[in-house]
Amino acid sequence: MMIPLLRIRTSKSCSSLQPIASYLTLTPNPNPKPQPFHPIPHRQFSDEPIPPASTVDSIDAGSSIRKPISLWPGMYHSPVTNALWEARSNIFDRPGDSGSTTPQSELVTRTPAQSRTSILYKFSTDFKLREQYRNPWNGVRIGKLLEDLDALAGTIAYKHCCNEDGTTRPLLLVTASVDKMVLKKPIRDDIDLNLVGDVAWVGKSSMEIQLQVNQSTDGTPSSSDSVALIANFTFVARDSNTGKSAPVNQITPETEKEKLLWEAADTRNKMRKKMRGEHKLDIEDKDKNRLNALLAEGRVFCDMPALADRDSILIRDTCLQNSFICQPQQRNIHGRIFGGFLMRRAFELAFSTTYAFAGAAPHFLEVDHVDFVRPVDVGNFLRLKSCVLYTELENPSEPLINVEVVAHVTQPKLRSSEVSNKFYFTFSIHPEAVKDGVRIRNVVPATEEEALRVIERMDAENSHIAAS
Repeated sequence: MMIPLLRIRTSKSCSSLQPIASYLTLTPNPNPKPQPFHPIPHRQFSDEPIPPASTVDSIDAGSSIRKPISLWPGMYHSPVTNALWEARSNIFDRPGDSGSTTPQSELVTRTPAQSRTSILYKFSTDFKLREQYRNPWNGVRIGKLLEDLDALAGTIAYKHCCNEDGTTRPLLLVTASVDKMVLKKPIRDDIDLNLVGDVAWVGKSSMEIQLQVNQSTDGTPSSSDSVALIANFTFVARDSNTGKSAPVNQITPETEKEKLLWEAADTRNKMRKKMRGEHKLDIEDKDKNRLNALLAEGRVFCDMPALADRDSILIRDTCLQNSFICQPQQRNIHGRIFGGFLMRRAFELAFSTTYAFAGAAPHFLEVDHVDFVRPVDVGNFLRLKSCVLYTELENPSEPLINVEVVAHVTQPKLRSSEVSNKFYFTFSIHPEAVKDGVRIRNVVPATEEEALRVIERMDAENSHIAAS
């Protein structure tokens, strides 16, 4: 038996976060000798009474004696989130952190290296860890990886904002959005995987954390072909008592690479602000020709279904959804539902939606964007609704399937429902499926609201391509 072994490296600048975690490894005998089989002898039933429970050694089913309550959040997720949250809890468990502490008044300037954190997944030797991340096609479960990336980004954000002397109360840091992350190459489940990230840019009360997923096939982690995925998470800071925006420590990039990352992140932040400012005007002045062109085929489906294009399908006919009550085991250290958990559930629903739409196992290409509109609390009734928003069929060998997942916090007692998150993913199907005759259909909107969502998403993609 091997307990998951995770080696997590952090900088020495933030002592309250060290060590991240320690794991005990039990190494199995590499050359076990076969043991002879001994059948269990037949046992006659007797009239002797069963001994009382007090005289029988019982297995303790509880874990509270082995783990302080502050470490409970995240313990039902992956070993990575467990280790990261154990490290993060050190900030909250210090004697100085109490309701009587004051908000941070003096900010310091840090470097990206001071928040840099790395996680090593030893898939090549840790078979139990590998099994937890293996999907049915012997690849890595991307949903669990997204969950871990969010946990890692949160830990990096806390490292950047932490106060080592314990005299100021910690900030409330929440995920605001996730920018495009593109899978550059397939991620295997039998080769060691490394996640590393640091703070790349800081505003007044927000920060961007860039994460990199590395997996080298030639045994050299530093090789240029080892990068499998790059992700950018934006976090915002709130005062843990008042809930108002709180300033965060500034950052000074040192190396040339860090300076380039800072400039790129600053450009993305300015673009986000510009798009938010122009969003309302953009919807009102939408090109009517584009809108009518999208709706033309949808009107045929609605008014003359027998004459509709058999290679097309309505958006509403691609929809899937699921609902669940948010449980305490899914909360983060602030008592709200962990953003990484929501990302994993959204990804898995998007994957299933693509599978049902394409008729072949899809493969993930990218996370286009994620918005965290409002927090999700324990006990909330959450509904995830997904659909294929549109397809791109210009390249027949690699058709693109764009999926939207919207999370709604529903309160039946109050007869209310609010959007909490929006997720956008892009999938394709394997070339072998295309050769076997699998055809991806064109997706068309049936209502003006659906057409506007399609145009808005297309424009966002075009803006990102133009900026890059």
